[in-house]
Amino acid sequence: MSVLEVRPRFRWSIVLPTVVLLIVLGWAIGPALFAGGDPLRGVPAEKLRGPSAGHWFGTDNLGRDLYTRVVHATQLSVTATVFAVALGLVVGALLGLFAGAIGGAVDAVIMRIVDVLLSIPELLSALVLVTALGFGTRNVAIAVGVALVPTFARVMRAEVVRVRRAPYVEAAFAAGVRWPGVLVRHVLRNAYAPVAALAAVEFGVAVLAVSSLSFLGYGARPPTPEWGSLIADGRSYLATAWWLTTLPGLVIVAVVLSAQRIGRAVAAEKDG
Repeated sequence: MSVLEVRPRFRWSIVLPTVVLLIVLGWAIGPALFAGGDPLRGVPAEKLRGPSAGHWFGTDNLGRDLYTRVVHATQLSVTATVFAVALGLVVGALLGLFAGAIGGAVDAVIMRIVDVLLSIPELLSALVLVTALGFGTRNVAIAVGVALVPTFARVMRAEVVRVRRAPYVEAAFAAGVRWPGVLVRHVLRNAYAPVAALAAVEFGVAVLAVSSLSFLGYGARPPTPEWGSLIADGRSYLATAWWLTTLPGLVIVAVVLSAQRIGRAVAAEKDG
């Protein structure tokens, strides 16, 4: 009798998004390996030069190489995004796990608070929080992370409620396994996949939020480059130097679309 092996399907559609995210991750970890120049040093004689072999993304109004600034800006922007998603994931997952596991009045209170927070757009919530916390990349990351908490809490709670009613959970209880053991070994183990897929999607949302707050001036102080601040710096030169806003913007778009494509692929793999 032959044994059929079930292998995971390889999705060619995520190859390009994966390559994009790996490149950006490389920029964040070792920017000097991809752009060895000084992002703060400009050459006045070369200001506002268009994209060329010598300056892939052109130069800004101070003669600084834009590609070098985009690469070095990745370190702050991606670090803030990863911290924000991690904060939202951990706090939101714990709240959802707590609410779904206990149920009753505790579940009702937590979920009503989550529903109220979900009714407020994430970017607006982050803007209110960062206004209260103050300027700086760290405060931007905290504000965006807190704004992501309700989404993760809602998804985790739904999965915990679904898994809690599964036959193998009831069998574990019947076998005498204590609730903490059931929660960790059975419930959490089978409820994390949708939350992990959501984290990939929310990574793109967090990139947009962090960049938007940086664009508004809440991020790092000049001349330290961030993706959002690079676009803000180029606003005054849209008519004469389109590359100052377009090329950093395309990098952000590529990262957001890649993260969301991978997140949807992970979710589809789970459902399939």
